[in-house]
Amino acid sequence: MAASHPIIIHDERSLAAAVLEATRVAQSAGLSRVAVQQLATVTSELGRNILKYAVRGRIQLEAIERKGRKGVRVVASDKGPGIQEVERAMADHYSTGGTLGLGLSGTKRMMDEFTVMSEPGKGTRVEVVKWQ
Repeated sequence: MAASHPIIIHDERSLAAAVLEATRVAQSAGLSRVAVQQLATVTSELGRNILKYAVRGRIQLEAIERKGRKGVRVVASDKGPGIQEVERAMADHYSTGGTLGLGLSGTKRMMDEFTVMSEPGKGTRVEVVKWQ
């Protein structure tokens, strides 16, 4: 299945476009209504992190298929400051930005696959997959 074009995240409007595209891709992949909503929520959260911490980045959405299962992959990446302590950032209620600190840990709980790679001073890449 073909990947959608990357969506450059640089303001609220581009974030809204990414959430709409995530919804469209998830629906066309046959995900349940709950899974579609989870994917939209996660796309919003990852895009909001880009805006808050890196100012600019990109979200790539892709309908995928593995062993007869359909799903959607979301990759959010930026060249921002990176995450100093990834393990700590994954803990509930840990935040360096004055938020509730549930974004990354909540994202991990909602998705079936979750990977985060970050290098301080070079950026962050989060990849998630939701299966139908």
